[in-house]
Amino acid sequence: MNIIFKGKNIEVTPALKEHAEKKLGRLDRFMEVDKANVTMIVEKGHQKVEVTMMIRGYILHGEDSAQDLYAAIDSVGDKLEKQLVKYKEKLQRKTKKDKEKLIDLPISQGGEVEDELVRTKRFPVKPMTVDEAIMQMNMIGHSFFVFANCENGEEINVVYLRNDGKYGLIIPEVL
Repeated sequence: MNIIFKGKNIEVTPALKEHAEKKLGRLDRFMEVDKANVTMIVEKGHQKVEVTMMIRGYILHGEDSAQDLYAAIDSVGDKLEKQLVKYKEKLQRKTKKDKEKLIDLPISQGGEVEDELVRTKRFPVKPMTVDEAIMQMNMIGHSFFVFANCENGEEINVVYLRNDGKYGLIIPEVL
C-alpha cells in the first residue's frame, strides 16, 4: 500500500507514520489498497485525522477527532474497516446475484452575495451502474456523485441523496 502523509500545523513523526501504517495495513486483508492519503491536523488543541483510500478504483474516506492523534488514527481505521467490510459484502452479493464478472471501476439566503467560484475539482469519470454510483457516493460521504452511466451509453449522470432519504438520478438533456 502506498501511503502519503501530510501534516497541517504538525510535523508527522516516524512514530505517527508507523502507527498509521500498522492500523491501515490491516485493511489489506479485506482488499488490496492501492493508495492512501493521510492528513493529520492540529488546530487550537483540536486533533483530527482524515484518510482517503483508493481501493479497486473506489474511494473510501474517513475522518475523526480525538484527544490525541493515535486515538484518532485508531478510530478512523475502525471506521474505514467497517466501510470496507460493507463494500466487500455488497460486491459479493452483486457477483452472486448477477453471476457475471465485475469490471474494475476506478474510481463533491440572506442578503445579496456576489457569486464567486472558490474551488475547481477534477476527477476521472469512469463507467458504472447507478447502484455502484450510489454505493460510491455513500462511501465518500457526499450527498451527490457524478458518474458515466454505463446503462445509458456512458452519458454523464448525477445521483443525489434526497431530503426524504431516498436517491435521485439526474440525466441531462440538451435543449
